[in-house]
Amino acid sequence: MDAATTPPPGAAATSVRHRVPFYETDAMRVVHHSNFVRWLELARVRWLEEHHRPYVEYVAAGRHFAVIHVEVDYRLPVAFDEEVTITVWPEWVRGATLRMAYRLDSSRGVVAHAATEHAMVDDDGRPRRIPREERDALRALCGASGQQAP
Repeated sequence: MDAATTPPPGAAATSVRHRVPFYETDAMRVVHHSNFVRWLELARVRWLEEHHRPYVEYVAAGRHFAVIHVEVDYRLPVAFDEEVTITVWPEWVRGATLRMAYRLDSSRGVVAHAATEHAMVDDDGRPRRIPREERDALRALCGASGQQAP
């Protein structure tokens, strides 16, 4: 995984706290791995709302950020009733894609690092470029070390 483990200087970050309900655990009494992806989604949507624009505005305009890649590096198991803080920030923005990085922490330490990549698509699922003005605004939120895509 090549995601940074903390937001770079100047990057806009959002943290969301989540207390694990029983239904997110499995037969081993730990959070099932698939729930981590749901948590990333919750944090990413909150990030957009806090730093750019609410996701519902994208949907109303017929645009969506489709997930095209997910990476999760699990470090510690998470149990029922444990509180996890999911911190998210943008790593880079390209013409039609962007990458978000995540750090998930509990009182016991880092439980996971993650990254998601998204492609802008229209209501029919066709790829679309992120409008230049929005792309520039999103790049500015990446911080000094991540404004240019790799």
